[in-house]
Amino acid sequence: MKTPPEVEAEIVRLHHAERWPVGTIARQIGVHHSVVRRVLARTGLLPVTPAARPSHIEPYLPLMRETLEKYPTLRASRLLEMMRVRGYRGRPSRFREVVATIRPRPKAEAYLRLSMLPGEQAQVDWAHFGKLRLGRAERTLMAFVVVLSWSRRVFVRFFLDARMPSFLRGHVQAFERLGGVPRVLLYDNLRSAVLERRGDLIRFHPTLLALAAHYRFAPRACAPARGNEKGRVERAIRYLRDSFFAARRFADLDDLNAQANAWCDGPALDRPWPGERARSVRDAADEERVVLLPLPDEPFPCEETLAVQVGKTPYVRFDLNDYSVPHTHVQRELQVVAAIDTVRIVDGATVLAVHPRSYDRGLRVEDPQHLQALVETKHAARQHRGIDRLHVMVASSQSYLMRCVERGLNLGTQVAQLLRLLDDHGAAPLEHALAAACAQDICHIPSVRQLLQQHLRAHPSTPPLQLGAPGDARLRDLFVRPHDLHDYDHLQLSTEEESDVP
Repeated sequence: MKTPPEVEAEIVRLHHAERWPVGTIARQIGVHHSVVRRVLARTGLLPVTPAARPSHIEPYLPLMRETLEKYPTLRASRLLEMMRVRGYRGRPSRFREVVATIRPRPKAEAYLRLSMLPGEQAQVDWAHFGKLRLGRAERTLMAFVVVLSWSRRVFVRFFLDARMPSFLRGHVQAFERLGGVPRVLLYDNLRSAVLERRGDLIRFHPTLLALAAHYRFAPRACAPARGNEKGRVERAIRYLRDSFFAARRFADLDDLNAQANAWCDGPALDRPWPGERARSVRDAADEERVVLLPLPDEPFPCEETLAVQVGKTPYVRFDLNDYSVPHTHVQRELQVVAAIDTVRIVDGATVLAVHPRSYDRGLRVEDPQHLQALVETKHAARQHRGIDRLHVMVASSQSYLMRCVERGLNLGTQVAQLLRLLDDHGAAPLEHALAAACAQDICHIPSVRQLLQQHLRAHPSTPPLQLGAPGDARLRDLFVRPHDLHDYDHLQLSTEEESDVP
């Protein structure tokens, strides 16, 4: 573990100014004596090798220097293992002290201050701000940050992910907020921006190129491990963490973004402009706005589109939640078109459903009309099953129901009451009553019931066997079609013929 700079400074001070020995420094600061020796050896205050006698490490120093010149970041533990193979038997602590003194140090690099023209460049990056709990879901809170390189104006928009749809929405909202488009946008090697890079050859994401063509800006990618090239957006993110987000309270994502807009248009614009401390960033932003590229007539479409498969239930799964669709589109492939606050489900060019978007987990977002249509269909199906049952068991029911339809009566009520009479009295009495009703041109259930009672009094018989509780809809709707039994007669005749054979 690396020693903190303040501890190293205290070690050097105590040894050089107070003349404390190594053991005293180690005990008082609370570190190992090898750490004290390594720090002092790095500063040159302790000799590398004892003056009294040669060290066992002397024969290995040339090879160690050569290896470290070629591999300057090689760990001391790996170098010690290489020397062990070659015969070194010294202490590991002493070996690390020597390595600290002979390891090549990187040369200090000087940087030129980058100067930009107004409207020439903006720097773009994502920043991670922890997790946000939404109901049963835990979402990642990300900040999309854009900084105009000349005026230092900052745009911030918080999202619940860093995927391509959010990446596109951040650009569109930033351009609208800034009032124009910079000529060049500089990116880190984001996955949404750079798909592949080999040296200076860069393959940008095709969606980003479409966005750049729509707004007429040029995308640029900074060199790997060259954070100084996008230092403006890095400092803006640090400024955002310290000045805005620290100890910030907000109700939801919309509230957080509203507060971020107020901060960007207030304190972030009123801070001194680095180019001239007497001016504010607001003054520089007003001057830069007039040279930005104009916005196109229509914003870039940044809705998320996803193909989904509808199962047996009328719902589609999108982003951890279920959204209802019309029951007529089950077992089909549909398209989900998702915006920030709405989810549209389409079939080709036809919009089937529009729902408010949920960022929770496991919710079922439903349109009451979809469920009502499914319930009505199920009732109609139950009615059709009842008609089929009457048609099979009571032949005159078809003529009776046709007369009811011609007179505009409620067919469902007629079927339900006829099924109740069928369950209570059996098929034969009901057949006689319906035949009599059709002969008299009667379409009235009480009259049918009266005819049925007259037939039962004239022909008393054993009441039909109840197969189940009258309230059991499954048993009421269940019927068995009668089959032709002539095959059994043929079998019986065949058996009798065989018995007659001598």
